[in-house]
Amino acid sequence: MRVCIWGARGSLSATFNAERARAKVKAALEIAVEKGIDSTTDLDEFIDNELPFSVRGSYGTNTPCIQVEGEGDDYIICDCGTGLRDLGNRVMSERQGAPGAHFHIFMSHLHWDHVQGFPFFVPAYIPGNRISFYGGHPGIEKVLREQQSEPCFPVHFDNLGAEFDFIRLKSGQKLDVAGVSIEIKAQYHPGGSFGYRFEKGGKSAVYSTDCEHKSATALADKGFVEFFNEADLLIMDAQYSFAEANSIKEDWGHSNNIIAVELSGMAKVKTLCLFHQEPVLDDFQLQKFLEDTKEFSQLAEYRPENIIMAQDGLCIDL
Repeated sequence: MRVCIWGARGSLSATFNAERARAKVKAALEIAVEKGIDSTTDLDEFIDNELPFSVRGSYGTNTPCIQVEGEGDDYIICDCGTGLRDLGNRVMSERQGAPGAHFHIFMSHLHWDHVQGFPFFVPAYIPGNRISFYGGHPGIEKVLREQQSEPCFPVHFDNLGAEFDFIRLKSGQKLDVAGVSIEIKAQYHPGGSFGYRFEKGGKSAVYSTDCEHKSATALADKGFVEFFNEADLLIMDAQYSFAEANSIKEDWGHSNNIIAVELSGMAKVKTLCLFHQEPVLDDFQLQKFLEDTKEFSQLAEYRPENIIMAQDGLCIDL
């Protein structure tokens, strides 16, 4: 099973401007001077082997959207953040614009950062495509229609070319879609949210974003430990630091990196992917957040085998 991340920022898209680009260039030049590179240096090798990811790359700017490998013309997607636009463009390129695709979109919830990319999802405009929305909220269709009504957007939902259907799910329900077994679980978030566990060919991936695990109660919540149990990949909301989550941002509906390590460790998760990143953090700060999380994990009684940071365009083969 392959899982691809197309957007991982929470709340709103992150800023990448000239100031942040300059900081990366300056950091690269400082390392180049330290390493003593010259005209004989293989620059690609230098970039790949000497520059940290926060300098040579980027964790990205898009809001939440992930893709789970389906079969044939079936595509499995979670959430419609701005990353959905990039995913749609990739699908259009790979299919050379051909219709006949069926997109199965599983919604965690209906806050704007999880729906705002849909008006720019090109496959929705192509007759012959089909889009099925799944979720535990009753108002998915209403929210999408209102987002594309005046004065918010010039193209009304009724003018989209694809066919649509909406499937209401309940917590604990299991279903099979495009060769993948899927389970849904209710989560703690303002207005409610839902996580999804995907299983295929003996591999499992869990998408659990926009869920607040309180420090005092999270480890006693056996329901989530069972939901995460022995997942090969857990994409989990870890927007805040432990200090933020237990002070000024308590009850905002998001979890912290410490709880993510401990819960995933108790569940014997193989790879924990930190997700729903704080949009004000730049790549250098996210890199430190990841390093701090890994450092803490060495002290934790329970920890996953591996910890990574979500990034736009990252594909993980399980």
